[in-house]
Amino acid sequence: MTSGTAGNGSGAGSLEGAVVAVAGAGGPAGHAVLRRLAEAGAVVVGADADPERLAQGVDAARSAHGGATVTGDTVDLLNLEETREWARRTEKEFGRIDGLIHLVGGWRGSASFADTDLADWDVLERLLVRTVQHTSLAFEAALNRSGRGRYLLVSAVGASRPTAGNAAYAAAKAAAEAWTLALGDAFRKAGGESGPQAAAGILVVKALVHEAMRKERPNAKFATFTDVTELAEAIVDTWTTPTEEVNGQRLWLTPKP
Repeated sequence: MTSGTAGNGSGAGSLEGAVVAVAGAGGPAGHAVLRRLAEAGAVVVGADADPERLAQGVDAARSAHGGATVTGDTVDLLNLEETREWARRTEKEFGRIDGLIHLVGGWRGSASFADTDLADWDVLERLLVRTVQHTSLAFEAALNRSGRGRYLLVSAVGASRPTAGNAAYAAAKAAAEAWTLALGDAFRKAGGESGPQAAAGILVVKALVHEAMRKERPNAKFATFTDVTELAEAIVDTWTTPTEEVNGQRLWLTPKP
């Protein structure tokens, strides 16, 4: 993957028989990822705290790709044991887990650095950091067993270049990235001389845009934003990219700052 590029569609069909879990599957990005994974042939297991939004995404993915196995679980990813149980249940039911896509998001900012409300950090730390900790700890072993496992975090340019009004958000994203890179080091060490058997990678965007946003703001350019469909394509493409080229890497879907 190169800067500003979200893949070329080569991932179509590349996940036949794979089992991929999607955390935070209820939002627009989650819906797009569910559809694209199903199209690529994967068994897709989505999770979200909002059962209604999750059901909408699952139904849409099933409808778009008849015969695809797409399921949804209401999971509290802020609860480590509940997250571990989701991983155990998924592997037991489907026999394997080949991917965990982490799409849990959230944003809070301020007009200036001095105006930062530390309550924003409390919220973002839970959403953007704690959920990464829980999903990575819950899914690490299964992804290693897969032989081609992928743990993929969606992050933002702000983690590398924080701005004054986004201190809490950027700090939380940076922490989530560091945690994911540590998981990548665990995969590297587990692989030994043979190289990692699973990869933890970070997909970096400036911001995401989806169809409803374009309709709401028809005159907006959304310059350098990544469409959720492009994100979904980039996610699928990581399985056709050598594991060592994904593991411990930031994969830029927008120009580097």
